[in-house]
Amino acid sequence: MPAPATSARGLGRLHLIGGLVGLVCAVVLLVEKIELLKNPDYVPTCSINPILSCGSIMSTPQADAFGIPNPIIGVAGFAALATLGAVLTTGVSLPRWLWLATQAAVTLAVVFIHWLIYQSLYVIGALCPYCMVVWVVTIAVFAYTTVHNLQRLRDRATPRGQRTLAALTEFRGAIVTGWCLVITVLIAIRFWDYWVTLL
Repeated sequence: MPAPATSARGLGRLHLIGGLVGLVCAVVLLVEKIELLKNPDYVPTCSINPILSCGSIMSTPQADAFGIPNPIIGVAGFAALATLGAVLTTGVSLPRWLWLATQAAVTLAVVFIHWLIYQSLYVIGALCPYCMVVWVVTIAVFAYTTVHNLQRLRDRATPRGQRTLAALTEFRGAIVTGWCLVITVLIAIRFWDYWVTLL
């Protein structure tokens, strides 16, 4: 029996909630960035210890990846996501081009956050708590949006493709959970020498 489809309204709720959570994180990071620019001695509220240290990350070139502070991109992107989510919860039918644009945007976002994950773990050597929340939100939004868009091709898929899509739909929550667990393990391994000092 095929797995239940991801409804547009259900996806809209995910977009709305994820967009609002991401927007809050981006706004907080932007405020902290502004404070740090005004006062180089300012210690951001998310700088908790040598590893969980937003201040260490904000002062790096990676924090301005496209020539502007990353939180500005986050504010714009998550505001758009939350708006799209609010529209979807009304049950309105979106045109195909908007679904394609959304897929392109969330794909770029998930690639970008994985670049940031690599930079945080293996180049900068520090983590930003708010950024990690954004990582989770972006991964979930990407996975669920992708599955929803693939479902729109169900009727044109081969029987094998339909079975694959049914499995992706049924286990999409487990896929997101496993994805985040892999990142958690990488974080644990990378900073293991520090974590053991806390025991």
